Amino acid sequence: MNLRKASVLIMILLLIALAAGLTAGCGGDTTTTTAAGGGTATTGTAAPSGDPIVLGAIVSATGPNAALGIQEVNVLKMMETNLNAAGGVLGRPVKIVVEDDKSDAKEAVTAANKLIGQDKAVALIAATGSASTVAVKAITAEKGLPQMAMVAASVVTDAPPIDWLWRTAQKNSVVAKLALKYVSETLKVKKIAVLHDENAFGADGQKAIAALAADYGLEIVATESYKTDETDLTAQLTKIKGANPEALIVWGTNPGPAIAAKNMKQLAMDIPYVGSHGIANAKFIELAGDAAEGVVFPAGALLMPSSITDAARKKVTDDFIAAYKAAYNGESPNPYAGYAFEAVSLLVNAITKAGSTDAKAIQTALNATQGFVMPDGSFNYSATDHDGLSPDDMILVRIKGGTWELAK
Repeated sequence: MNLRKASVLIMILLLIALAAGLTAGCGGDTTTTTAAGGGTATTGTAAPSGDPIVLGAIVSATGPNAALGIQEVNVLKMMETNLNAAGGVLGRPVKIVVEDDKSDAKEAVTAANKLIGQDKAVALIAATGSASTVAVKAITAEKGLPQMAMVAASVVTDAPPIDWLWRTAQKNSVVAKLALKYVSETLKVKKIAVLHDENAFGADGQKAIAALAADYGLEIVATESYKTDETDLTAQLTKIKGANPEALIVWGTNPGPAIAAKNMKQLAMDIPYVGSHGIANAKFIELAGDAAEGVVFPAGALLMPSSITDAARKKVTDDFIAAYKAAYNGESPNPYAGYAFEAVSLLVNAITKAGSTDAKAIQTALNATQGFVMPDGSFNYSATDHDGLSPDDMILVRIKGGTWELAK
């Protein structure tokens, strides 16, 4: 009944909000839905009133990270609508103000100052990209304002200050362990090469691999990098091929990893390709085409919800997917959409537990969050751990026949 000590009240609210999204426009005034932790709840709640609770969000709707940010924007809009349909938070309406940082950290700084100073946001969800997230972290730390991050770079929570920042995405150092374990124990090879984006996410991933490889009995025989906007990686891959690695780990987000897969095929490089969770979306398969076949990568379970065995987690995930599909013409949410959903949910949970929008009260509630079940796993935060997830929450995925399967 305690749902691993999570707040049943907030889970009911979130499931009601999702149900509200599913029934919107269907002619029904109320809907009964099964609530997390058992029982039923009805969506005939009173309309929220009073001043809105403003949540600021900085995402990349345009620029190189748009493939990730577009679905995040969709989720933020959907959650505002559905939470308000379910009665708001603390009886007040929720307003999520979304700013596009255009995949540029400087734009993110401008957006953060605007959201805090002009829009009076009580917390920020920021950002899609690691560089933007780190830039905004300096501002929220100075202001003493909660920030939910949706990125993987380990430095986001490993390097101070972290008092005011929590993350929903799985961090690179955790994901790198899964990738290296697969290479060592399943592929049973010893020599690897690394190809990574030079941006904050890719560079951080390369650093994690370099620090951990020896623990798995692996030798890195070549490391090459590329700029995010490069359209051909044959030069880097030719150097890597010359080093005779037995497997290649590619760390980045689209389009770079897809270009790498296509260029590998052109160069007749038939060694295993292991990716990061930065390619955990259909866009990679679309861009890489046949070259995506056989690629293996760690991912959050939202990519393959059938892999979830925990009933409470499956319920939240299925309801989220159904709500998103209903709102966006049958499109399935990708893991980045999940990060945004979790960011809103965790903030709403904290505000509800605190009974206040005071920054300190939200901070205390976030640090006390335990067993909060979401699509990516059970979030457990503390004053010193602002990552919340464990490696066991992730899955290993293989691309086969233009879709995903669990890697053995």
